[in-house]
Amino acid sequence: MKCPFCGFADTKVVDSRPADGKKRRRRECTNCGKRFTTYESVEMPVLLVLKRDNSIEIFDRNKLIKGLSTAVKKRPVSVENIDRIVDSVETYYANSMQNQITSAEIGDIVLQHLKEIDQVAYVRFASVYKDFNDVESFVSIISELKKG
Repeated sequence: MKCPFCGFADTKVVDSRPADGKKRRRRECTNCGKRFTTYESVEMPVLLVLKRDNSIEIFDRNKLIKGLSTAVKKRPVSVENIDRIVDSVETYYANSMQNQITSAEIGDIVLQHLKEIDQVAYVRFASVYKDFNDVESFVSIISELKKG
């Protein structure tokens, strides 16, 4: 790690502790003696999403959080639940060593989680994800929920 003050390439770790899912390290330059803080986090592989229109884009965690937030608006679903759902999507694909997925696969995982957490949010998310165009689509998914 290069010292940000003098540019010397050798620093030592003075203190290390977890902080917000990262590793916080307090470092000291062996040349100038100044201290600085670094944060270390696990690098997730780049995940590409194949969209319905066959375009490809990089998985955007914030985009999924925004979609989930819209679905759970004014519902008793915590921010922690939303983060857990998004984390599970990222972790699932990182562990499976896949680098390309479809938006439908993401939607299916999210729906599985929402079904357990809040049925109204489930229907809201499904209506956008499955592109409902008529009342029958809503009736069908609500009937599915009643069955099991």
